[in-house]
Amino acid sequence: MLYFWAALITLPLTTLFTITGVGAAFILIPVFTALGVELHRAMAVALLLNSLSMISASLRYTRKKMVLWKIGIPLVITSVIGAPIGAKFSYSVNSEVLRICFIVFLLFASSMMLFYKSNKQRNGEVTSLTLKATVLSAAAGFVVGIIGGLIGVGGGNIILPILIALGIEPKEAVATTAFIVIFSSLSGFISHLEFGNLDMLFAVVTAGASIIGAIIGSWLMTDKLKPVVIKRILGVILIAVAVKMIISIL
Repeated sequence: MLYFWAALITLPLTTLFTITGVGAAFILIPVFTALGVELHRAMAVALLLNSLSMISASLRYTRKKMVLWKIGIPLVITSVIGAPIGAKFSYSVNSEVLRICFIVFLLFASSMMLFYKSNKQRNGEVTSLTLKATVLSAAAGFVVGIIGGLIGVGGGNIILPILIALGIEPKEAVATTAFIVIFSSLSGFISHLEFGNLDMLFAVVTAGASIIGAIIGSWLMTDKLKPVVIKRILGVILIAVAVKMIISIL
């Protein structure tokens, strides 16, 4: 029954969070732990699902020519370096401290979803980063990788506001974030795998649901929905999850 409920919940959540390109790992972790999965095992599977779902979504985004490679690649390189550092550090941190860090992350992500607005606007040209902007984005990727590995998320909720702050059009920001999240999540997953925290059957069952959800979500994002509306909905959901986790700790 654990596998059934996990897959049933994974599909709609992945669909929803693929629309914003951030991946569903950060919401799947508390869901999996609520179902009785050990925290680090939940992190490992959630990071794997993040990678698989964002690969599925990125295939569509690439065909639509929505991924900005010049911005994405520096962030990918440094986030992949940072993720194993955060993942390994997580095993020396008390689980309650990790939960508190996760709550803080959820509140930060929700505030970004609800209130952050870019002052810049792309006018259809290919984004060209200055050396300073490239260095800053690479540094941000390293921090995102550490945070993602530490609390078991792909870091998309941090990357997306950064890209929007650079003046990137929302749909291109979503597509580029999805591409970056593949690698930061995969790097974190491999680091958790070194500690043997993977239930293979659980991973396979939820992976199928995650891939289907990503295909649906990426189609909705490119062809049907306005990401700004979905971002606001997600912001409210994140606050609700954070509140629930706070209540469970008290």
